Amino acid sequence: MKKNTLLLFAAVSMGTLLTGCGSTSSSGENGQVIVYNWGEYIDQETIKSFEEETGIKVVYDEFETNEIMYPKVEAGASQYDVVCPSDYMIQKMIDNDLLQPLNFDHIPNAKANINAQYWEQSEQFDPGNLYSVPYCWGTVGILYNKTMVDDPVDSWSILWNEKYADNILMQDSVRDAFMVAEKLSGFSMNSVDENELQTAKDLLIQQKPLVQAYVIDQVRDKMINGEAAEGVIIYSGEAIFTQRENPDLEYVIPKEGTNVWIDSWVIPKNAPNLENAEKFIDYMCRGDVAYKNFEYITYSTPNDAARELIEDDDIRNSTIAFPDLSQYANLETYSYLGEEGDNLYNELWKEVKSN
Repeated sequence: MKKNTLLLFAAVSMGTLLTGCGSTSSSGENGQVIVYNWGEYIDQETIKSFEEETGIKVVYDEFETNEIMYPKVEAGASQYDVVCPSDYMIQKMIDNDLLQPLNFDHIPNAKANINAQYWEQSEQFDPGNLYSVPYCWGTVGILYNKTMVDDPVDSWSILWNEKYADNILMQDSVRDAFMVAEKLSGFSMNSVDENELQTAKDLLIQQKPLVQAYVIDQVRDKMINGEAAEGVIIYSGEAIFTQRENPDLEYVIPKEGTNVWIDSWVIPKNAPNLENAEKFIDYMCRGDVAYKNFEYITYSTPNDAARELIEDDDIRNSTIAFPDLSQYANLETYSYLGEEGDNLYNELWKEVKSN
């Protein structure tokens, strides 16, 4: 998932710490750790403080998508110590023997501070929670304008209501679009059953005349500016920002269920600096450090110790940022479907878009 940082809080200057993976001339007194993470997905001050406290030099590299990250790790030419993939990609990396099991005795802050419900969700792509440590997470839901929608909004079906024709925004993303139709139909969003996917495709084609636009990042600005009545938003953390910009906006997780996405720290099998990788992950799981990253990134943290440090009661108690997942049915993380499954989804999506 591409991350688009929203500076809801005081932003920290990026500074000069970012380097390419090959810039390793200064290794620090206790060696180095080579980190591969999403763009703008960490407070650079936490990296600086890690270096100061440990004497370990952080060599930091960024990627834009899971699909760009994966082949670099698979090829092994660039040996990373710590990587932050998304759920389905972690499953793929486990299946292809690219990750090493974590020694949680060396990462005590992970088990101490991360809430049990996120470990439970992680089981869907990392059975036994052997290979990954949750870093950031969120849900996919409906953002709607209270002044433009006068029907109850608790179901994905509102996105098929003809009353809101040309006022509906859908995600221009094959898995996210199909997830909506699959959940509405009572199917798993990881289904590879051709009959179920045909049903979902037909629903999306039926909906298409009602859709104002298929968008990704634009849904945020369009909803803030009152250009649409309702839209699918895939980063729930952004809903908090949009509400601050436009108080008429509300966010809901539909009753049929949705996607819970999780980005997690992992250690590649060929990591050259294992001990330092463990120290880095443990440091990022410390409450005060996770809190600083939450302030900078704004996406929900799974870290209870960090949440306790949030001074704004509205944010700390927000059911958008920190919903009780046990109150919702049919929550899933995306699974890696294999090349055949991916091709099937892509072909059906082409039919939707071209119909």
